[in-house]
Amino acid sequence: MSRLEQRFADLKAEGRAALVTFVTAGDPGYEASLAILKGLPAAGADVIELGMPFTDPMADGVAIQLATLRALHAGQTLAKTLKMVREFRLDNSTTPIVLMGYYNPIHRFGVEAFVAEAKEAGVDGLIIVDLPPEHDAELATPAQAAGIDFIRLTTPTTDDTRLPKVLERSSGFVYYVSVAGVTGAGSATAEHVTSALERLRRHTHLPISVGFGIRTPEQAAAIARLAEGVVVGSALVDKIAKAQHHDQAVDDVLTLCSQLAQGVRQARVKQG
Repeated sequence: MSRLEQRFADLKAEGRAALVTFVTAGDPGYEASLAILKGLPAAGADVIELGMPFTDPMADGVAIQLATLRALHAGQTLAKTLKMVREFRLDNSTTPIVLMGYYNPIHRFGVEAFVAEAKEAGVDGLIIVDLPPEHDAELATPAQAAGIDFIRLTTPTTDDTRLPKVLERSSGFVYYVSVAGVTGAGSATAEHVTSALERLRRHTHLPISVGFGIRTPEQAAAIARLAEGVVVGSALVDKIAKAQHHDQAVDDVLTLCSQLAQGVRQARVKQG
């Protein structure tokens, strides 16, 4: 059983959803970013999505675009992102880490080398937003062959004809983008999420994590009553943007993570 499978199975037994947190690797600088990464599990993060900075993050809103620029200006590279995972794994062997981003940096790094190094570093899954299932041979197939889960995004516009293709070789969990648009967009209603999850569960038995637009403990709790996972990214990244210095960035991100975790833990999942 992979770390992701184990984590979702354990949380299902507890009767609660996972808090899935997103931060950009290297934002606002390598050491501060590593401190955030290492601090997230104790602050209540159950799964960590770690963004791989890229110069053209077309699926992301302003907050994460700016986070990517801060990280790149601070010298973050894909090699350094893998190094961060290795350093995280020195102290934590149980919290799943999912690298999220775009295919271009991986293609330039070299797929074979990337998959081998990601596996060795302790990466558990990949979310590559610009690689549809028609291009599985590019990365999904070699990654899964190495034991790295490949997590698909589904959206309100992914219809019942398209869903089986999208989900056919998904693993780890399914990421449901609850609103049309880029990251940081407005949040969906509970009614919309409920109906969307009912439809998704007709096509997959994987855990479903819901993201985009979740910013407060109350919003997180509302989604945690419906889904197996709650994804929060832009709200955490905003804390870094507004911090006066790196230590404050670390403290503010971890404080918000703790508040979100409390909201998630007070909710109970309606198991599908």
